[in-house]
Amino acid sequence: MSLATRTRPITIAILAMGGEGGGVLSDWLVALGEANAWFAQSTSVPGVAQRTGATIYYVEMFPRDLEHPHRYPVLSTMPTPGEVDVVVASELMEAGRAIQRGLVTPQRTVLISSTSRSYAMPERTAMADGRIDSAQIIDAAKAASLRFVRGDFAKIADDTRSVISAVLFGAIAAAAVLPFSREQFEAAIAQGGKGVEASLRAFGEGFRVAAASERPTVDIQIGMRPVDPAEAQLAADKAMAASNPQGLVGSKLQTQAERIAHQFPTAAAWMLVNGIKRCAQYQDVAYADQYLDRVARVATVDDGRDDFALTTAAAQHVAVAMTYEDTIRVAFHKTRERRFDRIEGEVRIGDGQMLEVRDYLHPQVEEIADTLPTGLGRWVLQSRAMNALIHKVTHKGLKLNTSSVTGYSMLYITARLRPLRRRSLRFSIEQQRIDSWLDTVVRGCATGGAFAEQVVLLQSLVRGYGSTHANGVANYQAILAVIDQVASGTNPAGELQRLRTAALADESGTALRAALTSLPA
Repeated sequence: MSLATRTRPITIAILAMGGEGGGVLSDWLVALGEANAWFAQSTSVPGVAQRTGATIYYVEMFPRDLEHPHRYPVLSTMPTPGEVDVVVASELMEAGRAIQRGLVTPQRTVLISSTSRSYAMPERTAMADGRIDSAQIIDAAKAASLRFVRGDFAKIADDTRSVISAVLFGAIAAAAVLPFSREQFEAAIAQGGKGVEASLRAFGEGFRVAAASERPTVDIQIGMRPVDPAEAQLAADKAMAASNPQGLVGSKLQTQAERIAHQFPTAAAWMLVNGIKRCAQYQDVAYADQYLDRVARVATVDDGRDDFALTTAAAQHVAVAMTYEDTIRVAFHKTRERRFDRIEGEVRIGDGQMLEVRDYLHPQVEEIADTLPTGLGRWVLQSRAMNALIHKVTHKGLKLNTSSVTGYSMLYITARLRPLRRRSLRFSIEQQRIDSWLDTVVRGCATGGAFAEQVVLLQSLVRGYGSTHANGVANYQAILAVIDQVASGTNPAGELQRLRTAALADESGTALRAALTSLPA
């Protein structure tokens, strides 16, 4: 359709979260239109919060009638389902939300989206892996749109030290959905006058990736995308773990790596290498030896089903169980140099600027008692006076300036209590629970390898700290109480999996209690 005969505006909806520059992107589009003799109007409807609803920026553009300059179009302030020409999403889930809202239609809409994910709260707070499969969203986007232009635009923004709005602007230009040249797009950025160099760099990369996004080589689906360097390195490490695990660890863990090579199934080597590294970092080399001893109990009774799936699962979950979250571990991670480097990179601190990091802590009585020596920790839990005192000090939470000498020193000293961890109340409780759990795994092998593997996976119920940990332990113990009844059933592995799935459905255990009542007698 020529500009002279156009009867409807070009409609553009932008879905972006806070801090991603959605407003800047809509301003650039308006500036682009107005600089080239088009009417352009933008409006926005803010979401409730960053991850419960992105802000929708809406732009309409209509060419000026140069022969009748006093004619003005009537432009809408809200996108109408089925009438949107271009939808731009800063994150893959937001593209899915746009499809759900009816903003994307196969007859009209070009969908432009980053394939990156910023996980929603239901995904983050799920008891198990609550992440939604990105491939399903991509398939839906392909089916729902006239054309789907995509790329990891968030990574491009990080690599170019810019914001994703500039990358998305380049993607819009490359998609050729607007009647303007690349030079006209770049002029709109230059007109803004702020951060022009970085924005143009990000624009160029966004343009390059989006222009190639219809080629199979850049499709992010497995088997069709180019080899990702991180994935290539992971594949190489797994291959080395199977042939030479000593090459993946430092000098202190060479003996343990050699043991992995000679005493364990090759299929479990990669998981075991990561397990000894995790346990050694968490406590010491002797703890890594204890980890291998525990996994060996399972490996000796593994019948090799599904390429030693039981041993591999044990290698993963024993490592997680032995490196439980406590105040020492939290303090360790909060004082790591890489954490401060990451924060500085995320906020893009400039020369001469100072960065202050504040951590909000809310320690409970149980968490404090768990860190103390066993006898003292039990006394604190039982003492009403100590409980009242700790609650009085911590009930409102603590704000700690981790970037100050005082705040950092407090966390640093806490992290260096690692040698005392073996004497702590929590350590003794966790070690007893782990050994009891592995006893059940070994006994479960008599019922079958699939059943024993499900017993291993029960460890996934025990996670986090505070109330989350307490509820997980309660669900875990409720299932163990009926483990013999389940083992004697007609489908023990399937029944145990059903109970575990119910336990992961909600933290309160409501679904699990319902599942337990329906157990066959």
